[in-house]
Amino acid sequence: MNAPIRLPPVRILGLDPGLRRTGWGVIVCEGARLSHVAHGVIAPKDSLPFAERLLCLFTGIEAVIAAHAPDEAAVEETFMNSNAQSALKLGHARAMAMIVPARAGLLVAEYAATVVKKAVVGTGGADKAQVGWMIARLLPTAGKTASDSADALAVAIAHAHARTARRVA
Repeated sequence: MNAPIRLPPVRILGLDPGLRRTGWGVIVCEGARLSHVAHGVIAPKDSLPFAERLLCLFTGIEAVIAAHAPDEAAVEETFMNSNAQSALKLGHARAMAMIVPARAGLLVAEYAATVVKKAVVGTGGADKAQVGWMIARLLPTAGKTASDSADALAVAIAHAHARTARRVA
């Protein structure tokens, strides 16, 4: 009988992009086991010019990558907003969340909010409170998290589940 193949642990950075608040969370996926590493929020001042707010996101995500050395990154896709101007600005923030990890040489995966919620809560229609509650249960060392960082940790968990599913299939 062959021993099961042990894959090395993978450090995953989850990002929940926003122009006002970009949540981030880092987990380690070792087989089916998930562990919390760190989480936080990058929040540029609203008073800054648009380009400087984007630069704040860029340098903030760079700092997270430098501090926590993730192997892969996952970003939540934006939902369509009825306000075109808001949607466009959110798209810029999402671009920062994708460009910085890609520039660092990381694989960057994207997940719809419904996929993230289903991976963590079990239903794609879960609200932020349910996601936060499940993050506290799945990653107890994370403690109580702000909704933006809870969402980012949920994105990382969704990516961990998707990686496992692809490996099994």
